[in-house]
Amino acid sequence: MNLKSALSALLIGVTASVGVAHAQTVALKVETDKPGAKIDRQLFGQFAEHLGRGVYEGVWVGPDSPIPNTRGIRNDVVAALKDLRVPNVRWPGGCFADEYHWRNGIGPLKDRPATLNPNWGGVIEPNTFGTHEFMDFVQQIGAEAYISVNVGSGTPHEAADWFEYMTTAQPTALAKQRAANGHPEPYGISFMGIGNESWGCGGSMTPEEYAAQLRIYARYTRNYNADHPTLKIAVGPDSANTGYTEAVMKAWKERNWSWDIDGLSLHYYTVGAGWPPKFAATGFGEQEYATLINYTLRMNELLATHGAIMDKYDPEKKIALVVDEWGAWLAPTPGSKEGFLEQQNSVRDAIIAALNINIFARHADRVRMANIAQMVNVLQAMILTDQDKLVLTPSYHVFHMYVPFQDATFLPVTFDAGAYANGDIKLPKVDAIAAKGKDGKTWLALTNIDPTAPVQFELTTRAKRAAGKILSAPKIDSVNTFAAPATVAPKSFEARSSGNKIALKLPPHSVAVIALED
Repeated sequence: MNLKSALSALLIGVTASVGVAHAQTVALKVETDKPGAKIDRQLFGQFAEHLGRGVYEGVWVGPDSPIPNTRGIRNDVVAALKDLRVPNVRWPGGCFADEYHWRNGIGPLKDRPATLNPNWGGVIEPNTFGTHEFMDFVQQIGAEAYISVNVGSGTPHEAADWFEYMTTAQPTALAKQRAANGHPEPYGISFMGIGNESWGCGGSMTPEEYAAQLRIYARYTRNYNADHPTLKIAVGPDSANTGYTEAVMKAWKERNWSWDIDGLSLHYYTVGAGWPPKFAATGFGEQEYATLINYTLRMNELLATHGAIMDKYDPEKKIALVVDEWGAWLAPTPGSKEGFLEQQNSVRDAIIAALNINIFARHADRVRMANIAQMVNVLQAMILTDQDKLVLTPSYHVFHMYVPFQDATFLPVTFDAGAYANGDIKLPKVDAIAAKGKDGKTWLALTNIDPTAPVQFELTTRAKRAAGKILSAPKIDSVNTFAAPATVAPKSFEARSSGNKIALKLPPHSVAVIALED
């Protein structure tokens, strides 16, 4: 196949809406001889809070539901998440975590108390999805558990009891209670979050107040399963606020033998401007598109700022920076219940996801874990459900396309990002990262940020062929619905080299992931 034919095949089905618009050429070169840090698979983590229809209806339907399920957990959601190779799931929150009392969620379902969920709509929390159900869920999808303990309204005693209940093999009263509730063997808990947003909904603590609590919880909340270590993650900064970063890292540097942590969290959402979030998930124009992409790209500056503070106390980078809440937080879907944070998911969200992952990869020496908010039916979700129906979002497709980057080795890419402007907003036209995958292949992720014009990447390489998938859509606000679930869906393509170059043309507002092959 000659180059002209290869390019024609590449664009079948994905560039019909582009027409004859001129494609700017961007030269690319992957520095395969300069490997960087490992892109930890934990960067592709998910988040499931007891919020709206995220857990109930999204994951849990109950064992008596006509919706196909395994022990109450939706089979279709499990299958979709298994395909993403989800590395970890953060649970039970969020703000919900600091009002969650774990004993309400164990024992026979019929005996569990109904409580309130005051943070998210004031609805009834039936507690039918508790510790055992969550652990069953993560085991079904092949993920690891990231448990957030209640620091805001709980006690160190309560948190310590929860981890003893889950992880000890010794015949204590709590271990016997776990066995009586159906799980004789201890669970393996990979990650422990010591509180959530303690600067806000988790207790409105000053950095110094939280650091005092951190020492206590990190000391007494123990993992007893020696075969499955638990990494402890402290509450860190809210966006650009550096107070928590300084206080927690200083406390860690001055610690004694009695306590330790392994990570510091960071929360940053693509909101736009003002609160509550006002940017619409659908029906938006180019200005709104550019504004949210601009806010997304601020993640790079945040990671550099907080990373520099961490380097001051931890030059060996022992403590990971964990971005365990990120994503687009938009205005709720009209007609949805108040406090349920339901929003549609467009091709713009796909680009937001790709750009964030690229930024995390560039900081992979320090950023070793992240959790998009959230997994099902809430905020920038992977999956939307309605009764027995399910639709995969554009963000889901990006995560699926990026699977080869899990535990891959970062490779620098040289390119001129160019410029795209909308009014006073100036953005790079394109973005690109590369990595050496565990499969031995060189993988390249390309993003055309420009919503108005295609771009042609010209890759200098010894590879003979590039093959992968491209995600595009007719409009910048195109979405997948239950009636039209494949409006934004990846399509396969390939291109072959001409000399030492491979040309790859991407339509506006699109993401591609390709493998280079000999």
